[in-house]
Amino acid sequence: MVALVDVRRLTPRTDAVLADPRLAAAEHRLGRAIVLSAVRRAQDLARSGQIDPASVPDVAAESLPAFAATLTPVINATGVLLHTNLGRAPLSAAAKDALQVAAGSSDLEFDLPSGTRGRRGRGMLSALAAAVPAAEAVHVVNNNAAALVLAATALACGREVVVSRGELIEIGDGFRLPDLLESTGARIREVGTTNRTTAADYAGAIGPQTGFVLKVHPSNYRIEGFTTSASIAELAGLGVPVIGDIGSGLLTPHPLLPAEPDASSWLSAGAAIVTASGDKLLGGPQAGLLLGRSDLIGQLARHPLARALRVDKLTVAALEATLAGPQPPVAEHLAAGQVRLAERASRIADALAAVSVDARAQQSDAAVGGGGAPGVSLPSAAVSLPASFAAELRDGAAVRRGATPAVIGRIEDGRLLLDLRAVSPADDERLIAAVQAAAVLAAAG
Repeated sequence: MVALVDVRRLTPRTDAVLADPRLAAAEHRLGRAIVLSAVRRAQDLARSGQIDPASVPDVAAESLPAFAATLTPVINATGVLLHTNLGRAPLSAAAKDALQVAAGSSDLEFDLPSGTRGRRGRGMLSALAAAVPAAEAVHVVNNNAAALVLAATALACGREVVVSRGELIEIGDGFRLPDLLESTGARIREVGTTNRTTAADYAGAIGPQTGFVLKVHPSNYRIEGFTTSASIAELAGLGVPVIGDIGSGLLTPHPLLPAEPDASSWLSAGAAIVTASGDKLLGGPQAGLLLGRSDLIGQLARHPLARALRVDKLTVAALEATLAGPQPPVAEHLAAGQVRLAERASRIADALAAVSVDARAQQSDAAVGGGGAPGVSLPSAAVSLPASFAAELRDGAAVRRGATPAVIGRIEDGRLLLDLRAVSPADDERLIAAVQAAAVLAAAG
């Protein structure tokens, strides 16, 4: 006579599984809720007969994430240096070290010598002022859109902002500049046409109700052909403050991006305030930079809205380290030579081909991205792989268990290209390991 045993009775109890040393250690690292969820998923698999009940601890341990947060480390092999979906600029080692200091208690708003309250972010503001000597004063909020909102609220609420029709941009994810400005109580006074706006167009619109003239760099598109636009110098002579939104965060001219506006040049040309992003070409954390005349910057910094838009301690630390420390990764990636990129691509392709992976090195073209240098192509080099590798590299089993970072490339001519322009040389071995793991799993599948 054969006795039937209900497999559910063989599934180990939760407390017994949690006592497994691997899971007990993970509880300290990840928290009880995450570990308990993994255990219950494994128990459910055992109860449904998909796994042996004895393997519940193993399955639970293998399914644990690498981090308590759901963010997954990614190697950006898209060829877009500032990929908004991938977090834009990667931080420098100095900025990451500064985050460790800021994560605990620090003298954020405390003056250690006197033992009294100090100015919040004084080191960050000093570093920013030193980086842009043309600015009489500086202020920082949580992103560039916030910088524009603060400026429009403080200087043009109930008044007019004069702006070219060709510069009423959409800044991404459906957010449009006109909607942003009108939300502050300012009225938009459009001038010129989509492709041609002269200084005379602005002059004809300026009157007693003008709060300021807004000059926006169209950083995520380019208009070519029969075009005209007024310069900052021309606008500065119209008798009202000119606010310039350069967007990309370039503080000084860059030889590789001669057409990209920078904060120093626009301020020297007469802009009253320049706004910029911290996480684009500057290479730092998300932040909105306000640079310009001391009277106007002071008015913005004292406005009640400034408190709601102020940056947190992590941004304060990372931005100061970015400004005062060594050049960030985005600067290195932008300056990388094509010969060196090609050598890296060949070495990576050879290493993968040696283990029977269909990998080839080839030339490619990269871009700045992130609303910077539209239309500028950066010569690069890539490793070409079968397109079937894309899903495994992006979200395969090795990625989900934290054994390898996700690798995001682009599909071109039926092949997956891993462009090296935005990949640090220090990540080459991790890239090779990720592709090798993906190849093994793809072959097994």
